[in-house]
Amino acid sequence: MAEEKDQTMTESNEPVTGHIISTTIEGKNGEPKRTISYMAERIVGTGSFGIVFQAKCLETGETVAIKKVLRDKRYKNRELQLMRTMDHPNVVSLKHCFFSTTSRDELFLNLVMEFVPESLYRVLKHYSSMNQRMPLIFVKLYTYQIFRGLAYIHSVPGVCHRDVKPQNVLVDPLTHQVKLCDFGSAKILVKGEANISYICSRYYRAPELIFGATEYTTSIDIWSAGCVLAELLLGQPLFPGESAVDQLVEIIKVLGTPTREEIRCMNPNYTDFRFPQIKAHPWHKIFHKRMPPEAIDLTSRLLQYSPSFRCTALEACSHPFFDELREPNARLPNGRPLPPLFNFQQELDGASQDLINKLIPEHVRRQPGLSLFYPAGT
Repeated sequence: MAEEKDQTMTESNEPVTGHIISTTIEGKNGEPKRTISYMAERIVGTGSFGIVFQAKCLETGETVAIKKVLRDKRYKNRELQLMRTMDHPNVVSLKHCFFSTTSRDELFLNLVMEFVPESLYRVLKHYSSMNQRMPLIFVKLYTYQIFRGLAYIHSVPGVCHRDVKPQNVLVDPLTHQVKLCDFGSAKILVKGEANISYICSRYYRAPELIFGATEYTTSIDIWSAGCVLAELLLGQPLFPGESAVDQLVEIIKVLGTPTREEIRCMNPNYTDFRFPQIKAHPWHKIFHKRMPPEAIDLTSRLLQYSPSFRCTALEACSHPFFDELREPNARLPNGRPLPPLFNFQQELDGASQDLINKLIPEHVRRQPGLSLFYPAGT
């Protein structure tokens, strides 16, 4: 990544589209400084944080995404710090960043990232608009890569995303490679340190967060990913609550009333809470009759009340539901090869040999350059 000085430039208050932003980047290893200019083409996302727009680099012709966030001088931008530490095929990559000011002296941080044209949310909308379910091969491909991205961020930089949802999963429509994006809510969780519980979008919010837990773990991302898997299989959200309490009601309608022990696992302060006694709804009745049992089994292992009972992201990747992706002749429906799925790196550190053997198919292990796939000491 290019190294930057805190480069500040002035912008007018013009609309984003057609606006040109220029910045100077320090050269590496004594190379001269160079100017890079971006032509803003269209806004692709807005939120409480600011805006994301698609832009073209005028010097190279490359299309990028730029996330423009109002800078609060009281806080360090956690998203920038985290993105600088991450490098993985299933995580959107940061190219560089720079500051800009408006004529009103507002300071903005601009994160320049690789551009991926679609989101899982838009892909889902496309299928529902045609009254179709997403083909299972794509459900497998997309959720496998979500778990592979989570396995990396949870274990290598130790980051919890805290807002996994279809809008924050990017999809390349040609290669079907998937990338986690929007690390604006992400944080490195430290054992014993409290975190805010009002985090994560409602439909994908783990029950311990609804119970106000502040000492949660990365398993909140596993719950969210389980909700995404269920939504891809069903074609609609599994737990569409209209408020935090209603969200809990939707979860109880499926999982049944949590036991005292499960409540204690989620938040020890809630054990005296009285809940209506509702029996769990059998998983196979939630999905249609032809749903493969492996899909139902994986969903049930992800959506558990007790955070420690949910499988890890790597365990999810090794689940039989994804075995089709590991077959030697696995291809996209159009006959093209699958995106890279087995080029694991540091995320396998500490994994058992048995798990590694499940994750890396034999036909891949036989390929030259094996040292790439096996962590040191295995």
